[in-house]
Amino acid sequence: MQVYLVGGAVRDELLGLPVKDKDYVVVGSTPAAMLAAGYKSVGKDFPVFLHPQTHDEYALARTERKVAQGYKGFVVHASIDVTLEEDLARRDLTVNAIAKDAQGKLIDPYQGCADLHAKIFRHVSPAFAEDPVRILRAARLAARFPEFSVAAQTNQLMQKMVAAGEVDALVAERVWQELAKGLMEQQPSRLFEVLQACGAMPRILPELAALWEREPDSVHALLQTINRAAQQQETLPVRFAVLMLAGQLSADQVTSLSTRLKVPNDSRELAQLLHKFHGLWPQILAMSAQQILDFLMALDAIRQPYRLNDYLSAARCYYGDLVAEASCRPSLLLHKALAAALGIDAGAIAHACSGPSQIKQAIYAARLQAVSQAL
Repeated sequence: MQVYLVGGAVRDELLGLPVKDKDYVVVGSTPAAMLAAGYKSVGKDFPVFLHPQTHDEYALARTERKVAQGYKGFVVHASIDVTLEEDLARRDLTVNAIAKDAQGKLIDPYQGCADLHAKIFRHVSPAFAEDPVRILRAARLAARFPEFSVAAQTNQLMQKMVAAGEVDALVAERVWQELAKGLMEQQPSRLFEVLQACGAMPRILPELAALWEREPDSVHALLQTINRAAQQQETLPVRFAVLMLAGQLSADQVTSLSTRLKVPNDSRELAQLLHKFHGLWPQILAMSAQQILDFLMALDAIRQPYRLNDYLSAARCYYGDLVAEASCRPSLLLHKALAAALGIDAGAIAHACSGPSQIKQAIYAARLQAVSQAL
């Protein structure tokens, strides 16, 4: 049995980056032998095991054969006679097809090290075209490593995949998973640039692709805005909300995209709220106490105070320098108003009411008085 470190761990180590997750491939072994050695089986579609001490993943060397459209249309062959080179050949990009043995020797049959040096993402073999998820991965890696470019031949292959309808077989959960990861990378704009370059945007994110067709001059502002969110190290909900707003999606489009991709509620709801209220930012200093309280309640910040911080973060990303220059006063005013609204004793007010029908109005009046005094 021979064990090799493979994939992103080797790539990141060679780039001098911290290695988070380590994946290993095992050559010359069987599931029975792995179990006998104390490994725990976790693989559903192919033999993958967890190390008994480190809990790192160890997968038996395998090959894959395409039998149907989509990323699940594969027959996996894992046996004792599959070689390391055969296992590496099924991987997506050459920079992810480098292995390292226990002595530290690199095994690089597909010139991944040369492509790392040249900062190029290149497919290992024509088998890249068999899995549409690889388009999303390549785009996401471009967002993580913005100094890398996609090889012309690889982009052409991805274009053929799109034309063949491969991306249409992607399930919503997988699209969202890769989109979410890409949004959280160093330069998320690259994700969309790569998808647009290969023609996948209209098939995967048609609502956003429309901006490229309708207002190409606005695309630069969109890309700048989502990169600003990354520079400010914003959360995923904030980045998604900003993407929806900067992409000039309508409220219905935000809802339809979120529903189709099964976007988590925190990201979906913030995107809807930002779309509804982003125009209020320039007016905050001129708003009355009642208008500010109504806004905070509509934002659901009374019940979920973090919503205000999310709104302010998204506004800073969207308005850029305008907000950077004037953010202190509106932000302080809103936080001051929220603290005042939260400071009332709602329980005592409810107890003092003569009937349930009076409670809501009495609490609102108390909050309005508190906000008016605070401002």
